[in-house]
Amino acid sequence: MKHLKVALLALLLVTGFSNVNAQDENNPWAIGFGVNAVDFYPTNPQTEWGGNWYSEFFNANDHYNIVPAVSRLTVARYLAAGFSFEAAGSFNKIENIGDMSVDDYSFWTVDGSIKYDVNKIIGDTKWFDPYVLIGGGYTWMDDLDTASGNAGVGANFWFNDNVGLSIETRYRHTFDSDLFDHWQHSAGITFKMGGKDTDGDGVYDKKDACPDVFGLAEFNGCPDTDGDGVIDSEDACVDVAGLAELKGCPDADADGITDAKDACPNDKGTAANGGCPDTDGDGVVDKDDACPTVAGPVANKGCVWPDTDADGVADKDDKCPNVAGPASNNGCPEGLTDADLAKLKELGNRIYFDTEKDTFKSSETETRLDEAYEIIKAYPETKLHIEGHTDATGPDSFNNKLSKDRADTVRDYLISKGYNPENLTSEGYGSTQPVDSNKTKEGRAMNRRVEIKLQK
Repeated sequence: MKHLKVALLALLLVTGFSNVNAQDENNPWAIGFGVNAVDFYPTNPQTEWGGNWYSEFFNANDHYNIVPAVSRLTVARYLAAGFSFEAAGSFNKIENIGDMSVDDYSFWTVDGSIKYDVNKIIGDTKWFDPYVLIGGGYTWMDDLDTASGNAGVGANFWFNDNVGLSIETRYRHTFDSDLFDHWQHSAGITFKMGGKDTDGDGVYDKKDACPDVFGLAEFNGCPDTDGDGVIDSEDACVDVAGLAELKGCPDADADGITDAKDACPNDKGTAANGGCPDTDGDGVVDKDDACPTVAGPVANKGCVWPDTDADGVADKDDKCPNVAGPASNNGCPEGLTDADLAKLKELGNRIYFDTEKDTFKSSETETRLDEAYEIIKAYPETKLHIEGHTDATGPDSFNNKLSKDRADTVRDYLISKGYNPENLTSEGYGSTQPVDSNKTKEGRAMNRRVEIKLQK
């Protein structure tokens, strides 16, 4: 009977070598040798000698059955996508079934399991390789035997690419009630081996720097298509011979910049300028410089900015490019002259509105405002205040609102022409600031006015 068990175990292991598919991409096979421990106690709460599930799970002294020798052998091969198939065989000597002592029952198992590498979920940890398993097998204990269903977890701790420590625990559910369910723990050494040569170049994938492309042994299995001594996987210019220091790419103008990255491959330049020359040193390369021999700003394509009014303030910074003014005032004249202010006052007195409204009475009014704008546009930085005034006819509340609305209308018109709204304010003063008597028709006409003044 014992020889039959050994034969079955050997047959299962040979079958595992012959028919399963891969352990990992470079080392498909794995063989393990170790010890195993069998524990009936935590799985048989219904017996007098057993304990509740997982109770005293680590009580090795009282419940574990261990043979002090190599007692478990495994053979595995990787399948795909983290799955592998493992064939395992073990023997043991049973002296404890839970809290019950027995007379050295022989114990043999053969199992087949599908294992899944948890690193496929959590990410490759290199040295730590946890897994879960499920499968089935057959168990013999003394004169009892039965099939079993198995599930468990384990982990490999790799010392290097080929050798590691394997620790595993699995629950074995037996289908014969006389041979009780049990846990089987194991620990041992696992060896990974085997390899493949995907591209058939005589260099195994594990040592092949280019495992999917036929190459030469002197280049660690990688090709060198252009023969420049730089392997294709490191050659940025695979089909054109080049320099090793430039990752296999050519440099026609010898400026240290590969032709593929050189914006001026036939004109020696600098890396800072993308391989192009900059004759005048203004930061604009010659091919983009509208004035390549005269230094100028980048923003103006390497040319000096124009200064139309010749006031020393470049047009781009000059808020009055057609009128000379000091840089301290952004190229604009310092301020409105007395003559300008007098003209603005005269124009303001001739801005007419519809009766009791804030709409302009005629197109002539807009013409006068256009004249006013032509004066003030030369002083864009000057802050102006627009005042609206009425005569004393009518209630104050109405006059106050009307004067404010008319002042706002003038302000809006000047803004629409282009004056900076931040430099224009407006207010209505009703009849509070007359410039003539409200007792005469002529006086009241003088009091109905708009004035454009400097802000105080």
